[in-house]
Amino acid sequence: MDFIQIIALGIIQGLTEFLPVSSSAHLVLVSIVMGWEDQGLLMDVAAHAGSLLAVLIYFRKELKQMMQALSNSALPENAETLHLMKGIAVATIPIVVAGLLFADAIETYLRSAYVIAATTILFALLLAYADRVHESQRNEYQLGWKAILFIGFAQVFALIPGTSRSGVTITAGLMMGLSKVAAARFSFLLSIPTILAAISYKSMQLHSTQINVDYIATLGVFFISGVVAYLCIEAFVRFVNVVGMMPFVIYRLILGALLLLFI
Repeated sequence: MDFIQIIALGIIQGLTEFLPVSSSAHLVLVSIVMGWEDQGLLMDVAAHAGSLLAVLIYFRKELKQMMQALSNSALPENAETLHLMKGIAVATIPIVVAGLLFADAIETYLRSAYVIAATTILFALLLAYADRVHESQRNEYQLGWKAILFIGFAQVFALIPGTSRSGVTITAGLMMGLSKVAAARFSFLLSIPTILAAISYKSMQLHSTQINVDYIATLGVFFISGVVAYLCIEAFVRFVNVVGMMPFVIYRLILGALLLLFI
């Protein structure tokens, strides 16, 4: 990987892991325009690891609170925090099971530029609908089990390239009556076990292959992805509270159209 590709991969991963846009669509479009080959498993792991570190640092206070609630689970004031923890765990189960069962088939049959363009546009329209029709002032601590399961099963669609994990979970959160900020926060918290599962799965695949490690490229992608992801989370939460999701809807529609044009 050359220097430009390292920077591009780190930025794309850092931005698209948490913005409701598609990382697959960006990577495919940039690869077509620049003539780049697939970045490979190692770069995927490095990029996701950077994003994971960023979200862990951003939610460090909440995670500390969760650990304290676990150690004092009998106290009534910890009930909401424990409920949120259980909700994150339950909502993660569908994508882990679906990933283990269907990841190879999806990689083989659905990782095409046409599929990515179509899902980029389709899930933009669903986000627009959710943004305009469904919203209340409920926060992530007030999610019921029906809403948690709905968001968890919606996250399974993120396995299809072009969907956007954060996009589909924010859409589902809005449909379940969360405020825009709460939908984003729950999506980001839900990313922690999901990204960790993805890293574990890709690492097992990586362990069975023989590759030459480019340490500079790996560390570069990890660092850039982490920094960009942290800044992205901070800015996104503030942005959607004021502006909403429509700028991302419009951006996704343009991105999908550009992808169709190039292919």
